[in-house]
Amino acid sequence: GKGCVPAKKEASGNGVMTFESPPRIDTLLNETLKLLPDELKANVKIKSITPRPPRKPRLERAASLDEKNWKRWRRFRTSQESLTDPNETSSSNGSLQDAALTSPIRGRATPCSQCCEPNSLHSSPDASEESPVGKSKGSTSDLGKRASEISSAFGGLLRGKAFAGSKPRLSQIMPARPLPPMELNVASHTLRTANKIDPDLMDYRHYSQHKFGRVSNSLSDTRLHGNGIGYDNCSTDSMKSTFSLLTPIRSKDVRSRSYLEGSLLASGALLGAEELSRYFPDRNIGIFVATWNMQGQKELPENLDDFLLPTDPDYAQDMYVIGVQEGCPDRREWEIRLQETLGPHYVMLYSAAHGVLYMSVFIRRDLIWFCSEVEYATVTTRIVSQIKTKGALGICFTFFGTSFLFITSHFTSGDSKVNERKLDYNKTIQALTLPKVVPDTNPYRSSSGDVTTRFDEVFWFGDFNFRLNKDRETVDSILNQNPETGISKLLAYDQLTSEMGRGSIFKGFQEADIHFRPSYKFDIGKDSYDTTSKQRTPSYTDRVVFRSRYRDDIQAVKYSSCPVIKTSDHRPVFALFRVKVRPGRDNIPLAAGQFDRELYLIGIKRRITRELQNRRQQKDQKSSSVCSIS
Repeated sequence: GKGCVPAKKEASGNGVMTFESPPRIDTLLNETLKLLPDELKANVKIKSITPRPPRKPRLERAASLDEKNWKRWRRFRTSQESLTDPNETSSSNGSLQDAALTSPIRGRATPCSQCCEPNSLHSSPDASEESPVGKSKGSTSDLGKRASEISSAFGGLLRGKAFAGSKPRLSQIMPARPLPPMELNVASHTLRTANKIDPDLMDYRHYSQHKFGRVSNSLSDTRLHGNGIGYDNCSTDSMKSTFSLLTPIRSKDVRSRSYLEGSLLASGALLGAEELSRYFPDRNIGIFVATWNMQGQKELPENLDDFLLPTDPDYAQDMYVIGVQEGCPDRREWEIRLQETLGPHYVMLYSAAHGVLYMSVFIRRDLIWFCSEVEYATVTTRIVSQIKTKGALGICFTFFGTSFLFITSHFTSGDSKVNERKLDYNKTIQALTLPKVVPDTNPYRSSSGDVTTRFDEVFWFGDFNFRLNKDRETVDSILNQNPETGISKLLAYDQLTSEMGRGSIFKGFQEADIHFRPSYKFDIGKDSYDTTSKQRTPSYTDRVVFRSRYRDDIQAVKYSSCPVIKTSDHRPVFALFRVKVRPGRDNIPLAAGQFDRELYLIGIKRRITRELQNRRQQKDQKSSSVCSIS
């Protein structure tokens, strides 16, 4: 009547069960067994059993399939479909459940399937995906054997494929054990956001919109969900990888104001340990320090790439400090050329001048917020001259919690004026009044008579004018014999190396090993040393020395000259350093992102204009080339 409860079951001669309802099921099974191989027919032995009564209320009988669809399945003669689920294909009436016109409720079986397989009521929805091979082996009832034998022949054909059309489809291979339950949120901390989710799964879209309302408003659903991106609930890794490289800021950190007390470890401190470790995990920054005596030439080199951006090492530095002696008349043009060369990644934090002594400090644009106010001071060592060609210029500031002092100097010239140069040094360290407002990071180790003791890291560079105590012929012969071994021989005659060894100048300073040829004195535009009547001796006049309050804070990476720039009788000399930086306190005068905005815009515009001109010239050269045929 209302259900498909079997009323009578018996074994016929050919081993086929008969049912009172539905009336044509015996015919269908007879037809189906014809598809079985002869060996399987001989082994099929079905015993009559009395099925258990249903354990759940009777449901409406599933609608039967029409005769046309059943005839389609008889065309397939294959046993490859045996990998289907016995819970769904162990009986014909149970298989009809999948093809019912009404939507079945998952996890519940019709009485027909319950009678043919009583265990189906106890199987969970996940367990219904088990492999029939493993289940038939473990079955001890005759009903399980009968179900396994029949399903091995035609089970796959009856597994919900009634409306699949005329194209054959293999059934899906299922795992041997039930899969663990999976949450709706599949983008776990391990998977993160690199895993894709099918874009047609509306439940993920609904979940993401519910969890990330603000994100969906700022980033359209097309961008987030059109590509099938899944993300989890605001974990730091997923937020960082999905939307921005910036670290998410917690609201409680923004609320906190403890950093105003000046604590090094205060949460949310601008110059504290947390922020320092985020930008510099190893707490080391790269600094480029260079000095160049430009000889007052108006003409500037066309390209400064080889000077500021050497190919070794591969990466640019975090800070660039360039000191110039006898600078060009147009100081602003020089600064524009520096900005143009370094490009949009760098901004000029500060620049100062003392006569024809120039110094410019460039820093990566991301780091301008971690600098204190910048201060500078000057010292004149030649009072009789109206134009300040000799003297010193110092610039200082604090970066995070480490104080820096950069000094560029031009000492007295002359081969034999060593004492005058030492006097220039002593006057500079005594008269350079720095710092002024920015507090000393360690006043207990400072001295009022030496400015270099009042800072953590000190770099002193310039034209120190120390010469080689040797005649021109001997120096030339040493350089021509063997350049590598000749340099070490030349340094044995170097005045500065000798005086530093005695401790009479640059006390506490170090200098990296020199492996380049003397930077002075060249014929302008040539690689030859002075060929004029004066025949000046080549010397290492341009130097970079450094000093630190703490041992091994400064590591010299490279120390070299730039021989391709030939507009002056001096070659530029530069050094690359790795410098340790410590966290600081926010209770100091901050620069608050200050930089030369006008210079930045001019330099970028100049950079673009020059690039367009180069492309136009290359295009004109290609178009003007004429092929002549003789």
